[in-house]
Amino acid sequence: MKSTANDDELMQKVQQQDQQAFATLVDHYLGALHGFAQRMLGNPTEADDIVQEAWLRVWQKSAQWHPQSAQLSTWLHRIVYNLCIDYYRGQKGEYIDIEALDLPDEHQPAEFRQQADVEVQVKAALQQLPPAQRSAIILCHYQEMNNREAAAVLGISVAALESLMARGRRTLRKILQAQVDNLLGEL
Repeated sequence: MKSTANDDELMQKVQQQDQQAFATLVDHYLGALHGFAQRMLGNPTEADDIVQEAWLRVWQKSAQWHPQSAQLSTWLHRIVYNLCIDYYRGQKGEYIDIEALDLPDEHQPAEFRQQADVEVQVKAALQQLPPAQRSAIILCHYQEMNNREAAAVLGISVAALESLMARGRRTLRKILQAQVDNLLGEL
């Protein structure tokens, strides 16, 4: 999601503590930021908490944003990214919320169940990636950012982002291939 001149105007109003402008900004970016946090964490409840904390920080630290230093969408995603990394540091082990994976309903047609099964497997595999690789893939694939924008969110060069993406894709392939091999071995 790209910033617009309207976003810049809204953010300038937020910097002046304009609650209506803040509400408009939240409405515009909430879905994208929540989706990013949920994919990063694999847990919708934790994503809710992270995004709520992110909006609190945006309100409190709005003066730190400058339109010439970063697009607003990049700045917002960076806040959520940092909070997700802080969350990981506080966790002792990997956590995958299986209930949050939207398991397929047995009453759905087979083709929908199969697609849902694949999506569940990919979500679970994403959660097994190191946070930096996961972030790179989520920002570029799910958040539809270009490499320059995603690199800015992560605070790395475009070349480093491309390296993370390549390693992440390679690791995802290995994880998913192992799952397929396990499935075939059970037949």
